[in-house]
Amino acid sequence: MPVVDQANRPPFACIALLLQGGGALGAYQAGVYQGLAEARIEPDCFAGISVGAINAAIMAGNSPDKRVDRLRDFWEVITAHPWSNYAEQFASLLARNGEARSFLNQASAAQALVTGVPGFFEPRVPPPYLYPPGTNGPISYYDTKPLRATLERLVDFDRINARKQRFSVGAVNIRTGNFVYFDNTTHKIEPEHVMASGALPPGFPAIEIDGEFYWDGGLVSNTPLQWVLEYGTRQDTLAFQVDLWSSRGAIPSNLSEVMLRQKEIQYSSRTRAATDSFEKVQNLRHGIAKAIAKVPNDFLKLPEIAALKDAIDHSVYNIVHLIYRSRQYEGDAQDYEFSRMSMSEHWRAGHHDATLTLHHPEIFERPAGREGVFTFDIGRAQLKEEDRDERE
Repeated sequence: MPVVDQANRPPFACIALLLQGGGALGAYQAGVYQGLAEARIEPDCFAGISVGAINAAIMAGNSPDKRVDRLRDFWEVITAHPWSNYAEQFASLLARNGEARSFLNQASAAQALVTGVPGFFEPRVPPPYLYPPGTNGPISYYDTKPLRATLERLVDFDRINARKQRFSVGAVNIRTGNFVYFDNTTHKIEPEHVMASGALPPGFPAIEIDGEFYWDGGLVSNTPLQWVLEYGTRQDTLAFQVDLWSSRGAIPSNLSEVMLRQKEIQYSSRTRAATDSFEKVQNLRHGIAKAIAKVPNDFLKLPEIAALKDAIDHSVYNIVHLIYRSRQYEGDAQDYEFSRMSMSEHWRAGHHDATLTLHHPEIFERPAGREGVFTFDIGRAQLKEEDRDERE
């Protein structure tokens, strides 16, 4: 793998790692980070939604030499089911039998629903629906207190608040319905901010911060791309956008596949729209700059021209997509299927995709010409080549 260190840093002022939500699929993001770390690529900015916020906190809240180990600690804790090791002994057999593997995944997801996930969430006893009508019973199926303890153990929040890197997590204000980002440039980050970003109802409880209550940011947008690129100092940016849901997929043939495809479209569409929108706006900014350069000096003082000058941005952006593409046997429960075997597969997939992508030097080249934004999806291009080879 090509090694990128700080002495040979790509020609961008900021390297950003943007992490989408997707529950148990988040191990893919950990694998991606491992690939970046092995290439000595050091992000200046970590931003996430939901499980992406948890992974981002673990990364930003530890020194670079400890991040992969801390990520592995987290993912091994939350997949520490007693039967996982037993199942792994038959991994090679299950890998050759899609039906058996599908059954195992469904059983693992069912266990998470019934017993919770170690170090993450536990079921409420009694459950909310057993409380009498009109009483102030709990309004979530699970309690996420175990997650707070896990974050406090694995994340150094003093490091995050020292602003060694920019750190941002998104959540939704329940009262106003507005999307809110908790950013270490404007907030003192605590475990509650990370938990709020992942408080997906009705499974998880709302998190109170300064008298307001927040839910999972994925309810509004599942990607922090627009926040990181639009708010704050505009600067040349190399952004690795790690998505856990693919916008492209096959036509469903059963109800489980229908439910999976619904999730993929729901959570990936905003990512695609945000990327397309930013690319169009940035190209307009570059176009405005070139147009104003041709305006006679006598017209530059006009208020209309002055307003346009505020929109000018000469910064350039490379957006590198790394997208998890699910296997057929995973089914619609893949985002809450916390088996050790699936976690390991997701991690390896992320590491593989990062390694593959980093072998393409064009992702490190600054956009030239009139374009202010380049986007890359090396994994998708690879799939197209494989499909073409199979047809030939």
